[in-house]
Amino acid sequence: MPTRRSTVSSGPTPIKQALERLTAIESQWTERGHGLCAIELKSNGEFIGRSGLQYWEQFDEVELGWTLRADSWGHGYATEAAQACLDWGFANLDADYFTALVRPGNEASVKVAERLGFTPRREDHLHDRPVTVYALGRPTQLPG
Repeated sequence: MPTRRSTVSSGPTPIKQALERLTAIESQWTERGHGLCAIELKSNGEFIGRSGLQYWEQFDEVELGWTLRADSWGHGYATEAAQACLDWGFANLDADYFTALVRPGNEASVKVAERLGFTPRREDHLHDRPVTVYALGRPTQLPG
């Protein structure tokens, strides 16, 4: 998608592909103790997207990711969900930093990453597509 970070296609996801994705998410929770979570509206429980921590073997890094339905953009949901996942990750995982992978031209996700404190780290490729890898190090506590 040109303006938002999303893996959503223009049509419904085929059942086989959806089941493969769900199996991979469940495996990551089982094997690594983290993964992706549903984002639901507090008001009515409606599913609007997902956020969470995704381990990428090719980078040996954990990405903080977010994807929302287009009709949910612009309400701060991505930032709220990603912040909750980030806080959980630093509290529960032994990671020195987390990344956020943003496709070129996805200014909305750049803004979310920046609001969360991420800064650009490098240019890379994911699934043969260019991405800017943003990173945020573990917060340090000051004495006293």
